[in-house]
Amino acid sequence: MSDTATLMDAGSLMEEMGRAAKAAATILATAPTAQKNAALTAAAQALRANTAAILAANAEDMAAGRDKGLSNALLDRLMLDDRRVAAIAAGLEDIAALPDPVGATIAEWTRPNGLHFRRVRTPLGVIGVIYESRPNVTADAGGLCLKAGNAAILRGGSESFRSSRAIHACLAAGLKAAGLPEAAIQLVPVTDRAMVGAMLTAPQWLDVIVPRGGKSLVARVQAESRVPVFAHLEGNCHVFVEASADPAMAEKIVLNAKLRRTGVCGAAETLLVEQAAAPTHLPRLVKALLDAGCEVRGDAATQAVDARVKPATGEDWATEYLDAIIAVKVVPDLDAAIAHIAEYGSQHTEAILTENADHAAAFMNRLDSAILLHNASTQFADGGEFGFGAEIGIATGKMHARGPVGVEQLTTFKYLVQGSGQIRP
Repeated sequence: MSDTATLMDAGSLMEEMGRAAKAAATILATAPTAQKNAALTAAAQALRANTAAILAANAEDMAAGRDKGLSNALLDRLMLDDRRVAAIAAGLEDIAALPDPVGATIAEWTRPNGLHFRRVRTPLGVIGVIYESRPNVTADAGGLCLKAGNAAILRGGSESFRSSRAIHACLAAGLKAAGLPEAAIQLVPVTDRAMVGAMLTAPQWLDVIVPRGGKSLVARVQAESRVPVFAHLEGNCHVFVEASADPAMAEKIVLNAKLRRTGVCGAAETLLVEQAAAPTHLPRLVKALLDAGCEVRGDAATQAVDARVKPATGEDWATEYLDAIIAVKVVPDLDAAIAHIAEYGSQHTEAILTENADHAAAFMNRLDSAILLHNASTQFADGGEFGFGAEIGIATGKMHARGPVGVEQLTTFKYLVQGSGQIRP
């Protein structure tokens, strides 16, 4: 097939899916909360009932991924088991239990002339989600868009195509059971990369695009999209340990932040240790990381505490490893830690471990990352952990949505103005 033919086919498919999504979005915008919740609950039931089929599809994806040479981090993102499928189903039920944002009054006031104003949440419309090897995004994104009254067009990666298709079938069954149009959540039925370009250039069909995947995918979406984008380019997350931090707590948090799941965007990639904490905290933290199987790349001070530490290069401070590798640096003080993060960070998630409340406040106030934590793991950078039910992604931009993108972030607003005959002088 020629490139031109591929693009033409992708364009035609985008138009077909876009028209169906627009029509579905019109229905969803005014769908009762109970009907949307019924669809989510039925989809969760279908996921549980079809776990065996989903796992069989995932096994095929995993085998193909290994043959393709996917990294361990990508294979971890791709892998499903009974527990993960159950979590996906529970996530849909969590979304159903959330308050419906559509129609909620954000603010209201009355002007001296008697006009009464209300700012009210309303759906965005049709949301395109482009993602790679995480099949759970199919359910998370579809469910969140539905609860917020939006139609969704989902373009999963080729690596997770079989798994996503099996999960999508359960979403479609939930929509049908609740009497909502199945086109409310559509999965692109082909793996052709031309569909990514077709989505990026379809502002007539899509109102927002959310990319979830590696740096190259997100960079392409941000560079080429003619549709507004909610995205983060990468998650170069930091943990800064001060001398006042409890050593046992610091060890527990650092290990969790780095190693709980290395392939998620909230995994810590750089550990900064205050110089005053180097004698008491640094050897313990480095040994714990190395003993747990994590490669440590450190500055001279870090190399001095353990012969297993590899020398860090300038590139390490700016790297999102998504693997069992961490860069470690000793910094003079809080100011130096903030300066390092401001220079090398990606404005995603940072944590400070300290008993000094003033320092914690300064860290949180002076850094401009989307998520800042005090005495907690960066792995809490997750919509479910925020109480959002799930997330469609983490946004690090400064317009509209920031941090975990949940149901509220998938709405915009309109103004409803009530008068009693007023005219403007």
